[in-house]
Amino acid sequence: MKRFMIVCSAAAIAFTTACGNTADGARKDAEEARENSAEAAEKSGEAIGAAMETFDVKGSLVADTRINSGDINVDTNKDTKTVTLNGTVPDAAQQTLAGEVARDKAPGYSIVNNLAIKP
Repeated sequence: MKRFMIVCSAAAIAFTTACGNTADGARKDAEEARENSAEAAEKSGEAIGAAMETFDVKGSLVADTRINSGDINVDTNKDTKTVTLNGTVPDAAQQTLAGEVARDKAPGYSIVNNLAIKP
Protein backbone atom coordinates (compact mmCIF):
# COMPACT_ATOMS: atom_id res chain seq x y z
CA MET A 1 0.00 0.00 0.00
CA LYS A 2 2.86 2.35 0.86
CA ARG A 3 4.42 1.64 -2.52
CA PHE A 4 1.09 2.38 -4.23
CA MET A 5 0.87 5.77 -2.45
CA ILE A 6 4.41 6.66 -3.52
CA VAL A 7 3.66 5.74 -7.13
CA CYS A 8 0.42 7.77 -7.05
CA SER A 9 2.19 10.76 -5.54
CA ALA A 10 4.94 10.60 -8.16
CA ALA A 11 2.35 10.36 -10.92
CA ALA A 12 0.45 13.35 -9.50
CA ILE A 13 3.63 15.43 -9.34
CA ALA A 14 4.59 14.44 -12.89
CA PHE A 15 1.09 15.25 -14.14
CA THR A 16 1.07 18.64 -12.40
CA THR A 17 4.52 19.49 -13.74
CA ALA A 18 3.53 18.44 -17.25
CA CYS A 19 0.40 20.60 -17.10
CA GLY A 20 2.46 23.53 -15.85
CA ASN A 21 4.96 23.06 -18.65
CA THR A 22 2.15 22.79 -21.16
CA ALA A 23 0.58 26.02 -19.89
CA ASP A 24 3.95 27.80 -20.02
CA GLY A 25 4.54 26.42 -23.50
CA ALA A 26 1.09 27.55 -24.61
CA ARG A 27 1.77 31.05 -23.26
CA LYS A 28 5.11 31.17 -25.05
CA ASP A 29 3.53 29.90 -28.27
CA ALA A 30 0.77 32.50 -28.01
CA GLU A 31 3.33 35.28 -27.47
CA GLU A 32 5.39 34.12 -30.45
CA ALA A 33 2.26 33.94 -32.59
CA ARG A 34 1.31 37.48 -31.56
CA GLU A 35 4.78 38.78 -32.43
CA ASN A 36 4.79 36.94 -35.76
CA SER A 37 1.35 38.31 -36.57
CA ALA A 38 2.50 41.86 -35.83
CA GLU A 39 5.56 41.41 -38.05
CA ALA A 40 3.44 39.95 -40.84
CA ALA A 41 0.97 42.82 -40.60
CA GLU A 42 3.80 45.35 -40.77
CA LYS A 43 5.31 43.64 -43.83
CA SER A 44 1.90 43.46 -45.48
CA GLY A 45 1.38 47.15 -44.83
CA GLU A 46 4.75 47.97 -46.38
CA ALA A 47 4.00 45.81 -49.41
CA ILE A 48 0.62 47.47 -49.81
CA GLY A 49 2.31 50.87 -49.53
CA ALA A 50 4.75 49.97 -52.31
CA ALA A 51 1.94 48.58 -54.45
CA MET A 52 -0.01 51.81 -53.96
CA GLU A 53 3.01 53.85 -55.12
CA THR A 54 3.21 51.67 -58.24
CA PHE A 55 -0.52 52.05 -58.83
CA ASP A 56 -0.44 55.84 -58.30
CA VAL A 57 2.50 56.36 -60.64
CA LYS A 58 1.16 54.07 -63.38
CA GLY A 59 -2.31 55.59 -63.09
CA SER A 60 -0.90 59.10 -63.41
CA LEU A 61 1.17 58.12 -66.44
CA VAL A 62 -1.88 56.60 -68.11
CA ALA A 63 -4.02 59.64 -67.28
CA ASP A 64 -1.46 62.10 -68.66
CA THR A 65 -2.39 62.51 -72.33
CA ARG A 66 1.05 63.96 -73.10
CA ILE A 67 2.66 60.58 -72.44
CA ASN A 68 2.27 57.43 -74.53
CA SER A 69 2.43 55.11 -71.51
CA GLY A 70 1.39 51.84 -73.16
CA ASP A 71 4.96 50.50 -73.02
CA ILE A 72 5.92 51.84 -69.59
CA ASN A 73 6.34 49.42 -66.71
CA VAL A 74 6.48 50.78 -63.16
CA ASP A 75 8.27 48.82 -60.42
CA THR A 76 8.49 49.88 -56.78
CA ASN A 77 11.01 48.62 -54.24
CA LYS A 78 9.79 49.35 -50.72
CA ASP A 79 13.14 48.49 -49.12
CA THR A 80 15.13 51.03 -51.12
CA LYS A 81 12.16 53.37 -51.64
CA THR A 82 12.79 53.36 -55.37
CA VAL A 83 10.39 53.63 -58.29
CA THR A 84 11.81 52.34 -61.56
CA LEU A 85 10.39 53.16 -64.98
CA ASN A 86 11.16 50.58 -67.66
CA GLY A 87 9.99 50.38 -71.25
CA THR A 88 9.86 52.72 -74.19
CA VAL A 89 8.44 56.11 -75.16
CA PRO A 90 8.45 57.85 -78.55
CA ASP A 91 10.71 60.79 -77.65
CA ALA A 92 12.97 62.43 -75.06
CA ALA A 93 10.26 64.88 -73.98
CA GLN A 94 7.98 62.01 -72.92
CA GLN A 95 10.89 60.28 -71.22
CA THR A 96 11.57 63.38 -69.12
CA LEU A 97 7.88 64.02 -68.45
CA ALA A 98 7.32 60.43 -67.30
CA GLY A 99 10.15 60.84 -64.79
CA GLU A 100 8.63 64.08 -63.51
CA VAL A 101 5.19 62.50 -63.11
CA ALA A 102 6.72 59.61 -61.19
CA ARG A 103 8.61 62.02 -58.92
CA ASP A 104 5.43 64.00 -58.21
CA LYS A 105 3.36 60.89 -57.46
CA ALA A 106 5.93 59.09 -55.31
CA PRO A 107 7.25 61.64 -52.81
CA GLY A 108 10.09 60.27 -50.75
CA TYR A 109 10.99 57.70 -53.40
CA SER A 110 14.00 57.83 -55.72
CA ILE A 111 13.09 57.62 -59.38
CA VAL A 112 15.13 55.50 -61.77
CA ASN A 113 14.14 56.40 -65.32
CA ASN A 114 15.22 53.53 -67.57
CA LEU A 115 12.85 54.50 -70.36
CA ALA A 116 14.31 54.05 -73.82
CA ILE A 117 13.33 56.18 -76.79
CA LYS A 118 11.74 54.18 -79.56
CA PRO A 119 10.25 56.35 -82.31
